[in-house]
Amino acid sequence: MKDKLIIFDTTLRDGEQSPGASMTRDEKVRIARALERMRVDVIEAGFPAASQGDFEAVQAVADAIKDSTVCGLARALDKDIDRAGEALKGAKSSRIHTFIATSPIHMAKKLNMQPDQVIEYAVRAVKRARQYTDNVEFSPEDAGRSEEDFLCRILEAVIDAGATTLNIPDTVGYSMPQQFGATIANLINRIPNSDKAIFSVHCHNDLGLAVANSLSAVMNGARQVECTINGLGERAGNASLEEVVMAVRTRQDFFPCDTGLDAREIVACSKLVSSITGFPVQPNKAIVGANAFAHESGIHQDGVLKNRETYEIMRAEDVGWSTNRMVLGKHSGRNAFKTRMAELGVEFAGEAELNDAFYRFKQLADKKHDIFDEDLQALISEQSFEAEDEHIKLVALKVCSETGEVPNATVTILVDGKELTGTAEGGGAVDASLKAIESLVKTGATLALYSVNNITTGTDAQGEVTVRLESAGRIVNGSGADTDIVIASAKAYINAVNKLQSPDKRQHPQKGDV
Repeated sequence: MKDKLIIFDTTLRDGEQSPGASMTRDEKVRIARALERMRVDVIEAGFPAASQGDFEAVQAVADAIKDSTVCGLARALDKDIDRAGEALKGAKSSRIHTFIATSPIHMAKKLNMQPDQVIEYAVRAVKRARQYTDNVEFSPEDAGRSEEDFLCRILEAVIDAGATTLNIPDTVGYSMPQQFGATIANLINRIPNSDKAIFSVHCHNDLGLAVANSLSAVMNGARQVECTINGLGERAGNASLEEVVMAVRTRQDFFPCDTGLDAREIVACSKLVSSITGFPVQPNKAIVGANAFAHESGIHQDGVLKNRETYEIMRAEDVGWSTNRMVLGKHSGRNAFKTRMAELGVEFAGEAELNDAFYRFKQLADKKHDIFDEDLQALISEQSFEAEDEHIKLVALKVCSETGEVPNATVTILVDGKELTGTAEGGGAVDASLKAIESLVKTGATLALYSVNNITTGTDAQGEVTVRLESAGRIVNGSGADTDIVIASAKAYINAVNKLQSPDKRQHPQKGDV
């Protein structure tokens, strides 16, 4: 029997720390349900002490998820531990993940603590967490730049205090695969009670080595990998769940372990996360990119036609591409719509919410012939945002774009119930539309990103637009979808403005965590 490799997904926590990637409580629950369907072992739902919004999101995920362990992050502080314990109270299976920095630069410059004090805090945190659950994880933050002797001391101490998982994070993505793997092997061999805990890794992708470092650690004894869908995460992101899982599964001749995941759910989950966060997946992204299983070269095409294994090391169907899915259309009934939504992890609070979603679905079906899962996910994301945070709404948009003439746009929006109309010229239809909106909302924000991505295929496909606005140190992403790309752009801009003008619900007390 091969060892079990535990998959710890932190999309909802570390993934959310990508600038502009904040998720609502309901969106977190939807993603958590998708992870549960994939049979992810541990779902890190958030940082309960960070804000009331984060607390409520972790609480909602804990109440909703039954087949995966739900985890909450906490600094090595009593108040953080207690907050996490309270948020996880409803979980069928819970874990508290506590951490404290252990590198010389962090201890001296950030914590202003001596090494012995750091060990004292770590031990106390683990013991306090054990009052809420017997599943406690400890992370020495910035372990990649910590002294190995000190790591051995603190890890031995927290195991004695009751930690059942030891996570070794490469917090700043500084490690090299051979070096990181050797560190894991040394810690396991040197710590006297290492057999009483599972060793885990959490690698950042600053040098593009997060997956390589994680796999090297697995080969050297780590039996949990912390990762995210699409590699989402702070700065350059985290180890990509889909890449770790499929590397281990594809190379079972090499790895002494395997995961228990249902890999057929990977693509659907990837698209859901992309839709909710507004972060499109690059076409050449491994496993989940649109080109991941495409063959352009004539030589490659000929080889695949003769035998798939000539150029394909895994089957597209095994990760969720080309699966048999129900395609909905304008003749689809309410029950078919509701059933498919349930399969996608969407549950409606009541008949009114279902009716609203079904009305939107019918409106979309009048514009395009076939409605795919990606369309449904975009539709629900838009509905979710409007229900929670929208105080500016798009009422009407008229654009004039003619060869030889300067494009102009007239937009009417509703701001807290008051109708406003503005006109502007621009370099194109989209530019004029966004300038017309800005003339009314007057955010003064910088448009840092404008991205267009087709949700499905075909000329009637919905276009999904992502915009990123920066203002006074805040960064928000907005997304909008429509079969008309100019309207999608206006929706995305208004979506971002609404976020920019709403109170920031995610004030993390310590951003530089694991």
